[in-house]
Amino acid sequence: MREFSVPERLGGFGALVAVAAVAWPAVSARTGAALPCPLRTLTGVPCPACGLTTAAVAFVRGEFGAAFHANPLIFGLAGLTVASGVLVALRAGGVLGGPRPWSPERRRRVGWLAAVLATASWLFQLHRLTV
Repeated sequence: MREFSVPERLGGFGALVAVAAVAWPAVSARTGAALPCPLRTLTGVPCPACGLTTAAVAFVRGEFGAAFHANPLIFGLAGLTVASGVLVALRAGGVLGGPRPWSPERRRRVGWLAAVLATASWLFQLHRLTV
């Protein structure tokens, strides 16, 4: 079985988010179901991912301003999804070889980048939802 790289896995997650964003409005309209943020529901404090469902639904509808306002991280996820789709296609076509393990240094850098993005998103959500 082929191993998938971290970007490919995140891109796969993004593809699932896109499918869910297309289906969710119909499910919600028929059932009245909602997806509340557990942290915000329990504490009143938004999490870094608050608004991602709203942003994903707005993004697939082409409402990019609304998507940005809900959570700008959706644009990074969308870009990564497209890029990883191309990467998977190139690997499946034999143009590129399989993924190589990341070095500890690269893992550390990506970890720091993820932490910075999560912190920035959290600050954005705190500002958006408390002002």
